[in-house]
Amino acid sequence: MVDSSEIITNVMERRITKLLVQDKRLDGRGLTDYREIKVETGLIEKADGSALVSLGNTKVLVGIKVDVGEPYPDTPDEGVQTVNAELVPLASPVFEPGPPKEDAIELARVVDRGIRESKAIDVKKLCIIPGKKVYIVFIDVYVLDHDGNMIDASAMASIAALAISKIPVYEVKKNGEIEITTKKSLPLNDYPIAVTIAKIEDSLLVDPSLEEENMMDTRLTISLNNNNDICAIQKGGIGTLKKNDILNAANIAQKKAKEIRKIVKGK
Repeated sequence: MVDSSEIITNVMERRITKLLVQDKRLDGRGLTDYREIKVETGLIEKADGSALVSLGNTKVLVGIKVDVGEPYPDTPDEGVQTVNAELVPLASPVFEPGPPKEDAIELARVVDRGIRESKAIDVKKLCIIPGKKVYIVFIDVYVLDHDGNMIDASAMASIAALAISKIPVYEVKKNGEIEITTKKSLPLNDYPIAVTIAKIEDSLLVDPSLEEENMMDTRLTISLNNNNDICAIQKGGIGTLKKNDILNAANIAQKKAKEIRKIVKGK
């Protein structure tokens, strides 16, 4: 007996492919159009910063927590940033409870790399006592609803949360002890934006929906800094990309990053 769900999937894929030939998409968007982006900040009272990003029906919540710890031995005068991602089981039938799976690990790494390589956080200003005490910035990503392109939504939510984050100001006493005196804004140098482009047959499309992700050949996530310079690239999927695909994707990403940055900043 033929699985009815498989028939529906095949019909959907043929429909998507037919539309792409006409530079159209299932939800009416053009190939370089994002779904509606909504950004809300300061939702988690106990966090040092937080943001909720809705990208169409995809929703990602990010919480920032700043703590004090020891620096890495090779960077004694720099603070530490760490990104963790959790795919909440209620967000998708394919997400399961338990230790982080491959998708969650990749998501955390892509978000981390965009922030790190753009040098968005001024880690030099996160040093309290060189070699002994530095700020550690924890960026916790929670995918609440997954309807495609959780990478871009997570990157947007992360930088939006960092932008409003506060860190405690410590005074170092003569005996080496430290105490909190007030709070200040987390030092940011940049506002990186990630743009994910999927390839389906010969078509390149931004912000793939879940249906498009399920049938894409491959994807390319390009992170760009304030100057619109590429600071990180991550390929996903088993398909291949030609040289022209990469160049076209880079051009698209540079145009879309400017638009998205204004939305995320609220300008």
